Amino acid sequence: MQALRFLTAGSVDDGKSTLIGRLLFDSQAILADQLDTLERRAAGSPIDLSLLTDGLEAEREQGITIDVAYRYFATRTRKFIIADAPGHEQYTRNMVTAAAGSDAAVVLVDVTKLDLGQEHVELLPQTRRHSLLAHLLRVPSIVFAVNKIDALDNPGPGFAKVKAALEAFAQAAGLNVVATIPVSALRGDNVTQPLASDWWQGESLLQVLERLPTLQERTDAPLSLPVQYVQKDAYQSAGTGFQPRVLWGRIAHGAVKAGDTIEVLPSKQTAVVAEVRVAGDVASSAQAGTSAGLVLDRQLDVSRGDWIVTPGSATSTRQFPATLAWLDTEPAKPGRKYWVRHGNRWVQARISSIDSVLDIHSLAAQDAHELPVNAIGKVTMEVQHELPVEPFASNRVGGALIVVDPASHRTSGALLVDPIPATTEEDW
Repeated sequence: MQALRFLTAGSVDDGKSTLIGRLLFDSQAILADQLDTLERRAAGSPIDLSLLTDGLEAEREQGITIDVAYRYFATRTRKFIIADAPGHEQYTRNMVTAAAGSDAAVVLVDVTKLDLGQEHVELLPQTRRHSLLAHLLRVPSIVFAVNKIDALDNPGPGFAKVKAALEAFAQAAGLNVVATIPVSALRGDNVTQPLASDWWQGESLLQVLERLPTLQERTDAPLSLPVQYVQKDAYQSAGTGFQPRVLWGRIAHGAVKAGDTIEVLPSKQTAVVAEVRVAGDVASSAQAGTSAGLVLDRQLDVSRGDWIVTPGSATSTRQFPATLAWLDTEPAKPGRKYWVRHGNRWVQARISSIDSVLDIHSLAAQDAHELPVNAIGKVTMEVQHELPVEPFASNRVGGALIVVDPASHRTSGALLVDPIPATTEEDW
């Protein structure tokens, strides 16, 4: 079974780092010197397991996670790669980074921060925001972990109310929630071993994680390969008749073999694949998820940032609709120019229009003229040069772009391409 890549998300101080520390501690994935350091720092008090992931000095001083920390552990049945994402709104961009490519998201909910006296429990904004971002980034599985359940005098009814609120939110937002489970990261209740309780007979968090599927690459789709590096060969390849160049890149989806006809975008030139190389050696074929080099039967003008695709499977455009998760402190405004990165190419772009912004509480689309920090909105983008973008739902690589402020060089937003209607493009 493949290793599961998952992130922990949620609001600040919900216990994400402590949960990961508990998983590492209970699975005996902590080195002896690390454990010794934690015991000395505790000075007789209970060990602070959050320090296993909060490694930066600033994080230890403030008691919050700032950067994304990655940790690895394994059980008898599976290996895991954990990304501990920060919960503070200021560092939402780091959460987006962690979510990209994750197989699952564990969204923690601190039960002590919720008003259980209400008939309908109101979730925290960051719980909603992180769940929505994970959904937009096509994280296949979402798990809600209701943390600090040990702090409740009557945990059964309290958990039931929170679970009802989470399920109502998930249904309204269209989230793929595979489980909602109670945990106590501090005590270890229901983290690795099932909770012994008359009000809970379900699985532990680890049991849920062990059965989750990994993100499967689309091998049955048309070829899509963003060119990352063009290598001049030191020898002449047999049968090509020239000193070839090898076009290297990681296949986004589809597969390729010698004899296939390909198209290079945006130039729209076509050629036949003479050789496929993997790890420097000639291979019979290569498929999605593999870094491969292609030798063509003739010389074409191909450079870093171009795309190699199955002929007719993709088209280039300079204008497209998208969902924009805005992460900058300055609001996004129509007309302002930015840099965007698509695959391995940088181009200038601007927001042509902001069509709506998502209200994370009501989940309704509202009219907007700008996007404030951490807002999620529908926009129309224009780029200076044609790009072979595809809807993010069908191509996680070709449908994702990052937006960078040209003055501050900060990552300003994550751009996910929506289905593209057939329209007449306007001049730049």
